Amino acid sequence: MKKIILLLALFIYTTSYSQNAKEISREWTSFTQSLSIESKTKKKFKIEASVKVISDEKQAWAGLWARVDNKNKETGFFDNMRDRPIKSNDWQTYTIEGTIDENSKTLNLGGLCLYNGKFFFDDFELFIENDKGVLEVVKVFNGDFEKKVENGTIPRWSQGVSKEKNVKVKEFDVTSTTDKVEGKLALLIEGKGIVYKEAYKINPMEDVSPQIGTLIAMLENLKDRVENQVKNMTQYELDYLHDEKANRIGSLIMHLAAAEKYYQVYTFENREFNEEEKKIWQVPLDLDQGGRDELRGHDAQYYLDIFNEVRAKTIAELKKRDDVWLTEVHEDSNMNNFFGWFHVMEHQSSHLGQILFLKKRIPPEPEVKLEQSIKN
Repeated sequence: MKKIILLLALFIYTTSYSQNAKEISREWTSFTQSLSIESKTKKKFKIEASVKVISDEKQAWAGLWARVDNKNKETGFFDNMRDRPIKSNDWQTYTIEGTIDENSKTLNLGGLCLYNGKFFFDDFELFIENDKGVLEVVKVFNGDFEKKVENGTIPRWSQGVSKEKNVKVKEFDVTSTTDKVEGKLALLIEGKGIVYKEAYKINPMEDVSPQIGTLIAMLENLKDRVENQVKNMTQYELDYLHDEKANRIGSLIMHLAAAEKYYQVYTFENREFNEEEKKIWQVPLDLDQGGRDELRGHDAQYYLDIFNEVRAKTIAELKKRDDVWLTEVHEDSNMNNFFGWFHVMEHQSSHLGQILFLKKRIPPEPEVKLEQSIKN
């Protein structure tokens, strides 16, 4: 105990459990253990662990990760092995080396994995340089994972990237396994049902004309960006109103669907909304006060289902057309179809920026205070 006190002015492990974790959806997951650290001098640290990956997907990989959070709330050292992903199906030991200094506040360490497959972790070890310049072993609680996972909870570890943001990712199952390096158990995380999308490539599609295929790929990329930002938001977050002139994020998703619906009828059918369509789409298309008053009270999936239904119609109709159709001009507006769908994309990009702005300004949800019970 004295060695640790000499090594660091403050060294307190803080752990969190997964029972109260927020359930989210995404293509990766992680687990972490956090410790508070203070040092008057710059010190090296090293993390070692054994990992193996069993997957048929080339994009699946695992890694160790470490992040130092500084006292000024900035991130210090960070490494998640993205530049050297773990894909071997044999147990091997991997290492991360970093530094802490007088500005360091918290060291976070753990493992991560992406996409479908089985990801195995065992024998986490932490070493921190002491005053003599020697890397000294510091205990990682349940670093050998001998304490069995129960109900998706990893004893003494949090799921997520910090103890404050404890999450459960729906696409990953977390269990114990007897396929281990030492001892009796290791940690197994299995990813299932994740659809891989090329986030940084725009390619034409098969069986459609080149420009149409590229247009569809660009539209889908933008929709994915919107969906990734909002799919894990709570109803409170979607309904939050920044000020009397702002829009709720939920209403903005509906607005994107309404604008795309309008350009469907305009470009595919060469007309405006009819009266029945106005009853459904005019309020989200206009937003303003009507949108602020009416478009709320739903979860993220409600809005995304509507957006995805509209998009499916767009793709089906675009596939019926060719590149020549894109150049056709509407006499009433002097706009060709290509510009119309370019505008749909720039419109979505613009409101994505608005969503990002609003998302960062949502205050924590107020706690519900129960009334004091009536005494007899």
